[in-house]
Order: sequence, then C-alpha cells, then structure tokens
Amino acid sequence: MSESRGSTARPAPLGLRTRLARSKGGRAAKETLLACFRYRVLGLAAEAAYFTVLSLPPLIFGLAGLIGFVAGAFDVGEVASFQRQVLTVAGRVLTTDIVDGILAPTLDSVLSQGSAAVVSIGFLVALWSGSRAVNVFVDTITIMYGLAGRRGIVQQRLLSFVFYLALMLIGVVLVPLVLAGPGLVNRVLPARLEFLGGLYWPVVLLASGLFLAGVYNRSIPLRSRWRSGLPGAGLSLLIWVLGSVLLRLVLNASAGSTTIYGPLAAPIAVLIWLYVMSLAVLVGAAFNAAVDDVWPRLSGIDHTEEDRDPGTQPAEPSVPDPAHGRDPES
Repeated sequence: MSESRGSTARPAPLGLRTRLARSKGGRAAKETLLACFRYRVLGLAAEAAYFTVLSLPPLIFGLAGLIGFVAGAFDVGEVASFQRQVLTVAGRVLTTDIVDGILAPTLDSVLSQGSAAVVSIGFLVALWSGSRAVNVFVDTITIMYGLAGRRGIVQQRLLSFVFYLALMLIGVVLVPLVLAGPGLVNRVLPARLEFLGGLYWPVVLLASGLFLAGVYNRSIPLRSRWRSGLPGAGLSLLIWVLGSVLLRLVLNASAGSTTIYGPLAAPIAVLIWLYVMSLAVLVGAAFNAAVDDVWPRLSGIDHTEEDRDPGTQPAEPSVPDPAHGRDPES
C-alpha cells in the first residue's frame, strides 16, 4: 500500500510562461496584442492624430470668432492679454512670418468685431476633420469586437459628430481647468478645505476615464453594460500618462541641442503627443474586446445576436426525428 502510494507520479509543476498562457489574464493580454497587429492600430492611430491636428486651427479660429461677438463685454486689457497668449502659443508651432503676417492681423479683425464667416467656416472644417478622427476610433472599436457592418455609414458618421460635439463641450470646461491646475481650487476654496487641492488631478483623471468608458460603450452597435468600457479606459489613461511623461522627458533632454527639423520641431512634438493619445485609446479598445472574449459576462453582449445579420429573425429550433432520435437534417 505504501509502495503504491509512494510510486504515484506527481504532476510536474507548470512553468511561469505556461501558467500565464493558461490564465485568463494572459489570454486577455495575448488577444490584445494580436488585435493591435491584426487591425493596424499603429497606422490607425497615426490617421486619427493627423485629422486631430487638422481640426485644431479651424477650431481655434472658430472659437476666436465667437469670442469676438462678446468681446465688448470684457475689458480691453483682458482681450489684449488673450490675444497675446494665443500668439505666444502659436509662435511655438508656426514661424514668425506666419504669426506676424497672417495670424496676428486675422485675430485683430476677428476679436474686434466678430466674424460669422470665420465662425461658420471654421467650425464646419473643424467638425469635418475632428469627426473624421473620432470616426477612426468608432470604426476600429466596432471592428475589434467583430461587429463591422452592423451600423450604417450614415449612422456611424452621425455618431462620430455627436461624440465630437460632446468632446468639444467637455473640452470647453475641462481645458481651462487643466490649464489652471490645482491653484484654482486653492484660490476658490477656504483655507480649511485646501487639502481638497490634492484631489484635483485624480478627479480630472477619473472624469476623463468615465467619459472614455462611455465612448467605448456607445461605440459598440449592440447593447452592453456601461462597466464593460472601464478596463480599456483605465489602460488607456495609464498608457497616455506614461507616454506623455516619457515624451516630455525626451523633449526636455533634446531642448538644448540642434534639431534637424528646425521650425517644424514643435508641430511634430504636438503630432507625436496626439499619436500617443490615439494609440492609447485604440489599445484600450483592443483590451476591452479581449476582456469581453475572456469574461463575456462583464460586457453583457448577447453574442448570439453577433452572428446574425441585422433584421433577420432567429432560426426556429429543429425538431428531433422520433424514429432516429436525431435532427432530421443530419
């Protein structure tokens, strides 16, 4: 008895790589990596960054045109200070000739009296290019879930327009708060509540993550739980923050050296930062799709709907043949 018990072979311990491959977390990471290569995430992120950069100048001019209509309600010094700040920021991206010869006179004219043409044309161009960038995200998210073609082209572009408009409205509120930083909270709150200033950036990141999770959720053309977008939103914010910090370190290290790009160095830096942001969003979408494959209950997607064409009725269950005990079609 003791010999047979002692002779029983014990299973060899699994290696770390094997355990990771068999775990659900390892499967999710593997599926995320495969999806990124399969759906050209690197190229799609570059496309989204390009259209985002293309939408920034007309958007800025459109906002400046709107400010021109209400500039009379502000002090002249405040308007002049705003104009100087815009020109200072533009000087880091554009050449001096363009800023002095084109941008400054245009801002003088727009801010002095407002321009409906600038507002309408600027916002139309910004809406087209900006929604085109958002459409890249929506289309890629849909494809990663294997749901391509379930939403019409017109419906998808309208959804991209709505997302971009919501992003603009949120940006109008969040961008000044981000630029002001925690100092704004410390100036508004009384002294006994200054400790809340330490929660400033966590609250901003949390709000950004919740909005991104909503974008992931609404991009899926099937009904799903809102919490299904949270894993990808968290990963996206992590990649974006780490990528931004790394990019800032690289730019600071190369600030004192001579660059071969000359005056194009600043626009290229902006494009790289937007590329990192776009890449983070798309990798987060791939991770959400992988999590849905590994933990289907998290998303709540009815995958039986996924295999049917829209508008088709579910097939009637076949009745077994009582004589043979099996399906008559077999």
